[in-house]
Amino acid sequence: MLRRWGWFAALAPLGAASLLYVVVARGFLAGAAADPSLGWPLLGILPLFAFSMWLLTVSTARSALFLAWAATAMAIGSAFETFRLTNPDVIGEPWYPFFNLVELTASTVASAAFVSTFATFPTGIPERRWQRISVGLFWVPVVVVPLSLLVVPHVLTVQVHAEQGEGIPNPFALPALAWASPIVSWIVYSWPAVFLALAVLISRAFFGDPEVQARTRLMAWLTFAIFVSYSLTLFLPDNVLLNAVVLVILTAVPLVAIHGILRYGAFDVAAADRARSVTRSSNVLITVLYGIAAVAPAVLLVDRMTPLGIAFLTAIVAVALLPVRGWLQRWIHRVVFGDRDRQLAMLSELGAELERSADPGDLLTHLATAVADGLGATWVRIRLATSDAALADSPAGVAGDVVGDAVEGADLVHAEEFLGRIDVGPRHRGEYSEAERTLLRTVAGQAAASVANVRLTARLAQQLAELTASRERLVAAQDDERRRLERDLHDGIQQDIVAQIAGLRLARNRLERGQLSAAELTELQDLARQTLTDLRELAHGIHPPVLSDNGLVAAIESGAARYPIPLMVHADARVRAERYPVEVETTAYYVVREALANTAKHAHATRASVALARSNGHLRVSISDDGCGVGPNASSTASATSGGLANIRDRVAALRGTVRISAAEPSGTGTTVDVDLPVGAEGAR
Repeated sequence: MLRRWGWFAALAPLGAASLLYVVVARGFLAGAAADPSLGWPLLGILPLFAFSMWLLTVSTARSALFLAWAATAMAIGSAFETFRLTNPDVIGEPWYPFFNLVELTASTVASAAFVSTFATFPTGIPERRWQRISVGLFWVPVVVVPLSLLVVPHVLTVQVHAEQGEGIPNPFALPALAWASPIVSWIVYSWPAVFLALAVLISRAFFGDPEVQARTRLMAWLTFAIFVSYSLTLFLPDNVLLNAVVLVILTAVPLVAIHGILRYGAFDVAAADRARSVTRSSNVLITVLYGIAAVAPAVLLVDRMTPLGIAFLTAIVAVALLPVRGWLQRWIHRVVFGDRDRQLAMLSELGAELERSADPGDLLTHLATAVADGLGATWVRIRLATSDAALADSPAGVAGDVVGDAVEGADLVHAEEFLGRIDVGPRHRGEYSEAERTLLRTVAGQAAASVANVRLTARLAQQLAELTASRERLVAAQDDERRRLERDLHDGIQQDIVAQIAGLRLARNRLERGQLSAAELTELQDLARQTLTDLRELAHGIHPPVLSDNGLVAAIESGAARYPIPLMVHADARVRAERYPVEVETTAYYVVREALANTAKHAHATRASVALARSNGHLRVSISDDGCGVGPNASSTASATSGGLANIRDRVAALRGTVRISAAEPSGTGTTVDVDLPVGAEGAR
């Protein structure tokens, strides 16, 4: 960025000052001996210089810098030529060879920069290694120019004035190096660089990768036209028609470059910046070109017409070109923004559909249809993302018959969440412009929020259904537990108490008859003690006293001795000492009991373990075993609607915790149930 603006700060004033001097010197101060023609500076150099300076402000590509060098060097060379033409006596001055060396260097830099621009269009960096080496060789003439002062016996002027230079001796030439004069002259006049540049450009435009061919083909034809027309000016007599052709072809360079920017992102102008850059400068560029075209006939015929005729001709040309100017502005606007009427209608209809659609299927179908109509696409396909962020095989919305691969696409992303993708097939006519690609991304961004809202609504409905089912299961489990307690009380303890009452009645009768023995009372006492034990075990099953008295870890360890397989409980001193909210301790205790019961019944394990840890306001409980494992359907098992795993999930969900069930070992054997329960600040109960 700093380098780009640094070059702009250096080249823009230098080139502008050179062109201003040319206009003043040739247009207002030219003497009779001077060549007053302003056709080449105004019609050839000025539009190219204006475009290159603008390009330097929006592009970081090396080719943009090449073009800026070329245009500035041409302006400087024209300024030196103007000084020499308006001051012919300088040719006899002893310092003239040095003065001429500056003009010759500017011409050589312009040639090298031009061929570099054309050969490496549009980025400035060709694809093949030999091509990149060739670009470096383009600049050899610039290095060789100073040697001409020591080698060539006459002043080596720019090629269009080569014959004039042969009559001017060079006092600084060394006779011993005269043998190298033809070689230096041939190199300085850049013919090797031109042929090498044509080889690079032809290899890229006609034998390169398909994408490279598409991006460089138009510039290759323009370069060929410039080469032919410039060669004709060197070998044919000077005439107005040939000069006009050269100027028109040179003026086409900015147009071809703008076409490359809009169509292929030439000069590395970012897609997001193209519309902004072009709309900011298109009117200025069109105005400059319009003004140049309007005055071009007058400038070319200035020595053949009266002032009144020149003014009349300029007015006629200006009026005649007004429709062309308007058409060009509309064309650029359409290229940048596309068919705005159709696109605005698409956005309006799409907004209404997004407001009306509540079902994802309807929403995406309307979206696909709107995109197809707005972009003129043969087909549009919308696929949503799955849980693993991959695209689903079946599309959720389709417009048209999907044939072949997509040529454009845009992701549906909302709040950094990947929701899906819009794939677009080829257009019915032509290719997609950058404005239409931008519109597709805009539509995708607009639709992503609606898709996210619809998916969120569906997800909330699903969660509500799951919550309702979970509550129903909890109620059913509580009813089952209540019925189990009723059965245990009725079939067990109640019968024991009835038996004890009958035994006491019999003992009272025997006591009245004097037949009661101590053994009978001892038997009744033992029966009462057994009933008390049964009551304690029943109460222990409902809520073990050790859980209330000594905490979660102690309650889990109290049942470890009675577990049928070896069971290890891992917890640090901080977890053992801390007490948690009653609902958390109760849920964790019964989750552990349920998981261990499943292990004992189904896992065929030889050992099990329970690990408890606390961090970041959460209590994490992990129950593992080395049994047969849960297999590949762990997730579905965890989401079952009945059984022990469903009970675990329901209990944990009631406290807004999470449950994850996975294989304990990489081989897939064993099972690990990880439970995460929020407990708040440490020490809270």
